[in-house]
Amino acid sequence: MTGRHVESAYAKINLALHVRRRRADGYHDIETIFAFAEHGDLIDIVDGAAGLALTGPFGGALATDNAEDNLVMRAARRLAALLGQGDPPALRLDKRLPVAAGVGGGSADAAAALRMLSRSYGVAIDDPRIVELARELGADVPACLASATLRGDGRGDALTSIASSALAGLPLLLVNPGTPLATGPVFAGWDGIDRGPLAPGDPLAAALAGRNDLEPPARKLCPVIGDVVAMLADQPGVLLARMSGSGATCFALFDDEHKRDAADQRIAAAHPDWWRLASRLR
Repeated sequence: MTGRHVESAYAKINLALHVRRRRADGYHDIETIFAFAEHGDLIDIVDGAAGLALTGPFGGALATDNAEDNLVMRAARRLAALLGQGDPPALRLDKRLPVAAGVGGGSADAAAALRMLSRSYGVAIDDPRIVELARELGADVPACLASATLRGDGRGDALTSIASSALAGLPLLLVNPGTPLATGPVFAGWDGIDRGPLAPGDPLAAALAGRNDLEPPARKLCPVIGDVVAMLADQPGVLLARMSGSGATCFALFDDEHKRDAADQRIAAAHPDWWRLASRLR
């Protein structure tokens, strides 16, 4: 193997997420703007037999599951088989992001494994075989594979690059109230009303004019989400405050890092049990 054997699984942010209809295959047609934080989980190659070691503050939340069923291991084994590499190497996942939190989670981790292992095997990450494998692993995995500002249509895996100069480097604060929220029940709670398309063009303007159609059903399942969004929106310097994905993580974009950090401190003082991550958009 060659190349750098450590990779970041960048936190995924849905700046807007419009649900348009339920598809015959059980998925929903969505329109979303994907953006990514500079921080996230870490995955690396370690000594030992093929398998997955879990560390980090949220590693314990995954430790009760069968490691072989973890999406990281599924990605690693399928990639190794696809490229004729035998068993994949032993991997370690440093789980720094909350689980079932609307920020990519397993999709971001699997995508990071694909990037790292493809590089190690000497295969370009844009190889069509890798891209197709990402699509097969999950609707969010292709966007997480790129970890760049993108528009997602269809299941979210029909991706279009969009100019990100207005977003790159924007101060970002992620807040999670500590309640895991599974994606399935949130989508099941969507009221089925098509409230219109996501605007084209500048991603920040489109996000500001947009919405997250999963926020109302998520709030019904986890009412504290409303408190998190309201507190973020009330902070000085906030450009946009919203729930990401299917929740329960919420985010705020700021016009200034000092205002972000001051907001982080105020929220920490008021709710020390809430998880927070101060970062920037990539």
